[in-house]
Amino acid sequence: MKILVVRFKQIGDAILSSVICKSLKETYPEAEIDYVLYEHVAPLFKNQTYINNVITITKEEQKNPFKYIKKVWDVTRNDYDIVVDIMSTPKSELFTLFSRKAKYRIGRYKPKRGYTYTHSIQEPSSEFDKAEKFLKMLDPLIKDGVDMKLNPSYSLEFLPEEREKLRKRMEEAGVNFDKLIIPLAINSRRPEKIYPIDLMKKIATELLERYDSQIVLYYSPNEKDFAKKFHEELEWDKRIISDIYTGDIRELGALLSNCDIFVGNEGGPRHLAQALDIPSFAIFSPGSNRNDWLSRGNKRHEGIEPRDVGSENYDELSYEERYRLIKPEKVLEEVHKKINLVPKYIEKK
Repeated sequence: MKILVVRFKQIGDAILSSVICKSLKETYPEAEIDYVLYEHVAPLFKNQTYINNVITITKEEQKNPFKYIKKVWDVTRNDYDIVVDIMSTPKSELFTLFSRKAKYRIGRYKPKRGYTYTHSIQEPSSEFDKAEKFLKMLDPLIKDGVDMKLNPSYSLEFLPEEREKLRKRMEEAGVNFDKLIIPLAINSRRPEKIYPIDLMKKIATELLERYDSQIVLYYSPNEKDFAKKFHEELEWDKRIISDIYTGDIRELGALLSNCDIFVGNEGGPRHLAQALDIPSFAIFSPGSNRNDWLSRGNKRHEGIEPRDVGSENYDELSYEERYRLIKPEKVLEEVHKKINLVPKYIEKK
């Protein structure tokens, strides 16, 4: 059996969507499962036992419609039995258009579209988190009597040599692994998801003082100046490490796998930390819903959003004022609960 799962998007979405690949592999162990992703996200899914092939859509293919159509045509010559179009856009629908032999061509319901699907899935209710919603796309198989092994837990594996390579790089940068190592997410690809920097500095300072920890500031090349400025404003505190280079998202994953607890802005790296099962606590922006992005009932991975704090005149507040409802003291109170899950910290108590 051959199965194709289509999910371009960014880091967090790709990680959450991977529960479909994982559930399909657990249901059909002998199946060949291919996962379609954007080029910069694809490295994350190398060497994963539940994915046979990672198919990349390059930047050039994204921009050039002729090259994109050729790529889709070439991929679909594999004669897949099942195609799951998680994206469900006019662009991604080409994968089902060119896979007419597939018994199952599953996509999300879209008005006046989706005519190439054999099954169109309505948007699940808000009682489900994102990962659970993605798994609802496998309902057509369940209705046909397939004993689906649905698994809403997402995970990523890294080779020992990958983790060791980053561990050495971290040691060279001054990381002391006898201490609690905290990657702090101070930035975001989307500016509106950046927690006020003055408040984040208070969190960083308290984490350093209370736990005798070290903070790692990770960043992509275009975020380096932002991280360095943050470090500079904290007077180049030597307990903060801002000199660890990661070449791609997979190296970031290897770095996080050497850390103890993830704290900071919600985003793809936070999902990566959860996939590695590193305890995490996320700060959600006023425009986000934490119940969408966090796994229900998983106490190792939690977060806070402005509405959790509450305010009688919440709807009258500006975006900035809503963000500032989340006080550093409240974040630190919740982070402390997560730190109590870290073996290294438990041993020192």
